[in-house]
Amino acid sequence: MRRASTIKLTAKERSKLERIKRARASSIRARERAAIVLLAADGLQNKAIAQQLKQDKMKVGRWRERYAKGGLDAILKDKTRPGRIPELNKSVKAHVIRLSTNEKPAGATHWSRNSMAAATGVSPSSVGRIWAAAGLKPHLSKTFKLSNDKHFEEKLEDIVGLYLNPPEHAIVLSCDEKSQIQALDRTQPGLPLKKGRCQTFTHDYKRNGTTSLFAAMNTADGSIIGTCMEKHRHQEWIRFLNLIRKNMPDDKEVHIICDNYATHKHAKVQAWQRRHPKFHFHFTPTSASWLNMVERFFRDLTVNSLRRGVFRSIDELTTAIEDHVRVHNAEPKPFVWTATATDILEKVKRGRRKLHNMQSA
Repeated sequence: MRRASTIKLTAKERSKLERIKRARASSIRARERAAIVLLAADGLQNKAIAQQLKQDKMKVGRWRERYAKGGLDAILKDKTRPGRIPELNKSVKAHVIRLSTNEKPAGATHWSRNSMAAATGVSPSSVGRIWAAAGLKPHLSKTFKLSNDKHFEEKLEDIVGLYLNPPEHAIVLSCDEKSQIQALDRTQPGLPLKKGRCQTFTHDYKRNGTTSLFAAMNTADGSIIGTCMEKHRHQEWIRFLNLIRKNMPDDKEVHIICDNYATHKHAKVQAWQRRHPKFHFHFTPTSASWLNMVERFFRDLTVNSLRRGVFRSIDELTTAIEDHVRVHNAEPKPFVWTATATDILEKVKRGRRKLHNMQSA
């Protein structure tokens, strides 16, 4: 058991400490420390001293030990502390930023703090501060895809117009397939969530087949019409359109937003549309699936119901998907679209200019 150091004072030392304790010219810190040492010399333990002086017990023990080792000077003089980190030269900062944005380290695709520190001779912490001040994050990356559709602008304005200014007495549906959803079963049972430990599951899995979800989102209220099918050909798409038709009122026009997948433009699908003239199709530009609002629902389905799921059969997977749709429809909420076609088009134009400049360089 650790014991506090015993303090023994000579008459001269006690006299000096008493003067420091009483003198108004002494700093508050010096008076506190002198009082601690005097009480320690009287035989009091740290806990009792802390209670009497209303100080922290650790603080009392610290100054008791310092006096035992260094005498009066140890409590009157504070230890020196490191000063402010010296400011880096502007040329050094500029060099780090230039390397970060224009070059790559040998044998790697991007810079780390350590690799940049080795290349420039500054500390990793300094590299981190330079990157933070310049807004650089070399460890992060994002994917992108610019549409090369010749009719991008017209299709963009058409679909965004349906979101922001839908036609009166009509229903707008955002439709798509989430194809090849795998029924994955883990090779070993995982551990449940508990205090101090997150849920666990094995990295490997067993495949038990696939299914495809056909979904139509009503952009006005967020409700979903969905069904799972084994395949996603034009035959299944027509079956899904018939399901939509049965759930739509007879007196309203229906506008369907979908992508350019060949299934959606099949000759038999076009024939179906001619037989049902109240249905109007609006196709998103190529490489612009982000324009289809139902993709947001697919994301929620994946994150909340599929990614951590364990499915031993197609039936279990289908049941989980149907449960997710049912819960969603119990309290549907529409996804609010705020970006105008002009704002999106300007952003796309900036991206194309930058991409063109990089390809020309």
